Amino acid sequence: HFNVEVEIPALEKLAKGKRTVRDDVEEYVLKDGRRLYLLGEGRLVNLACAEGHPSIVMDMSFANQALAAEYLKNEGKTLEPKVYAVPLEIDSRIAELKLKSMGVQIDVLTKEQEEYLKSWKAGT
Repeated sequence: HFNVEVEIPALEKLAKGKRTVRDDVEEYVLKDGRRLYLLGEGRLVNLACAEGHPSIVMDMSFANQALAAEYLKNEGKTLEPKVYAVPLEIDSRIAELKLKSMGVQIDVLTKEQEEYLKSWKAGT
């Protein structure tokens, strides 16, 4: 991912000053007082300035993609050509594995709790 879309040497010639505002943000002050901010050295911002998705989110996203690809490999011939949601079983499995890796357990609802949640009689 290259920084070829912004002519940085030309920008530096136009500027009377330059300072680092924060990581991955450079401020160029032009001779007329306007300020330009260059993000991530002009590279792809979502990669160069990656602060958005922490690894705790990305690992689940990649697991979802990998297991969905495996599902398509195994079941693809039986599927119609259309857009599908990832099967709930895959999402649930990823959630279980992630929680297990964090040492977290979730209670399972009892039959009574399930019936209560389905009922319209209480709480309405």
